[in-house]
Amino acid sequence: MTAHNSTQRFGNRVEDYVKYRPGYPAAVITYLQEQYGLAPGNTVADIGAGTGISSAIFLQAGYKVMAVEPNAPMREKSIELLGQYPDFTAVDGSAEQTGLPAGCADAVVAGQAFHWFNAAQTRPEFQRILKPGGVVVLIWNERLTEGDFEQAYDELIVRHGSDYTQVDHRKTDEHKIGQFFSPSTFDAATFPNQQVFDFDGLKGRLSSSSYVPAPDEPGYGPMIEDLRALFDQYQQHNAITVRYTTKLYAGRL
Repeated sequence: MTAHNSTQRFGNRVEDYVKYRPGYPAAVITYLQEQYGLAPGNTVADIGAGTGISSAIFLQAGYKVMAVEPNAPMREKSIELLGQYPDFTAVDGSAEQTGLPAGCADAVVAGQAFHWFNAAQTRPEFQRILKPGGVVVLIWNERLTEGDFEQAYDELIVRHGSDYTQVDHRKTDEHKIGQFFSPSTFDAATFPNQQVFDFDGLKGRLSSSSYVPAPDEPGYGPMIEDLRALFDQYQQHNAITVRYTTKLYAGRL
């Protein structure tokens, strides 16, 4: 996939992305405070910030956040959603060329975005913008595929999705993360996370993914029919729980 495609592929899904993508548990902040001494008032550079899902948990905990996002509709949405925080700024830039000043960040964070980056070009850029001793934090919400519903939902995405197997973040393995941090080491931690949806919510969650048909594309109708059947089969009290493991990798470069 070209860099252009990766920066543009969510443009027509911004509203669903905002409403239906999972956030990150507060335990992420607690972990970084306890393990890395990251304190409220510190500055976080959120790279590939999207609509600000990862920025939000740091702002809520009292951090300053500089969000870097190349996709204009997503960046504008983050400003709309988080502009009330005086310590939030959003700029047009990429992981490889953030446009941020040198030595500006106590931490560099990438939420659900590292797999889009050119790691070889990104590492020196992160080193440039980090303060000495600053920490890099990579976070993913990884959807579980253990239960019957979870397996059936994953099969539905494979059946209807275009390039899911190529862009699925589970492809970003710890070997690649190790190469990125090398010769430094990194720590890994996991936290439970979940969302509870009615049918419209589950439909929005599915539609927020870049690799499934959009409402104006062929294949959308049959996909939603399959989703309806899936929801009806597995719902309890008109609700479905989508479970995640939030995975965190942190280290100093």
